[in-house]
Amino acid sequence: MAVYTDVAAEDLADFLKGYDIGELLSYKGIAEGVENSNYLLHTGKGAYILTLYEKRVAADDLPYFLSLMAHLAARGVHCPQPEKNRRGEVYSQLAGRPAAIINFLEGMWPRKPNTAHCAGVGDALARMHLAGRDFPLVRNNPLSVAGWRTLFEAAAPRADSVQVGLRDFLSRELDHLAERWPADLPVGVIHADLFPDNVFFLGDKVSGLIDFPFACNDILAYDVAICLNAWCFEADLSFNVTKARALLGAYNRERPLSVAEQKALPLLARGAALRFLLTRLVDVLNVPAGALVKPKDPLEYVRKLRFQQGVDGINDYGVAPSGCVA
Repeated sequence: MAVYTDVAAEDLADFLKGYDIGELLSYKGIAEGVENSNYLLHTGKGAYILTLYEKRVAADDLPYFLSLMAHLAARGVHCPQPEKNRRGEVYSQLAGRPAAIINFLEGMWPRKPNTAHCAGVGDALARMHLAGRDFPLVRNNPLSVAGWRTLFEAAAPRADSVQVGLRDFLSRELDHLAERWPADLPVGVIHADLFPDNVFFLGDKVSGLIDFPFACNDILAYDVAICLNAWCFEADLSFNVTKARALLGAYNRERPLSVAEQKALPLLARGAALRFLLTRLVDVLNVPAGALVKPKDPLEYVRKLRFQQGVDGINDYGVAPSGCVA
């Protein structure tokens, strides 16, 4: 979450007249995150989140994201639900951007994830993957291998200004992954951005998954790899095997990873690290003037990628190759 687009109070008040959620009492921008503009609204009927979809979200994709949340909720996955306006639409236009209002979920995201949090997200991710099996819409992942090449080309001319030698490092890794990326693993609906700030907890129990604008159809185990990178490194960027064991064990109890998925997981984790390294690099090189946003450090993912390059197999994540049990 972030704020790129400023919304005037009078424009927001007019926008809310199209909804049956009460009059605007107050609102404030949410500065965390880097992708879309988000505001916390308080109205006469409660709290809501207003999202204005920015650069990486096409308006044509919004029916996928918003329908997916309704589909998952109907199957027991706790996630926000879009509010329909008086015309029955789940999104419209505000400040020149596609905009949607979703209900507010109780809970807080963990600033310092512990082992129980990692087990919770592993369980929730597996349940989401299972619940998405019969989702009828399809959206290809624009930030898979072909998209990484586009990001690299956008960032390459200035990459070495962030870290000397970064351009060549990225080029070599991109070539390595493009040559080896698997094409025969189970696919389905993935969240593709399930970082700690996108998972709410009440205590150690998951209360909801949020922020679905990167959801798409792709390799299910790639979603697991994203979580290994996002949840299992400490503040000093050392890898916590105990957290990885908890995450993978909880996931496997709901949806067992196949032998092929287990073998591919280290490569998928390299790809996940490269994907977030590249998007963070592009973002830090292109922050709009005046944006209420703090770009995330791409060099964090250089460190994570170097770790993943040294992983020999799933046993390095703390689990037996055929078991994945905690």
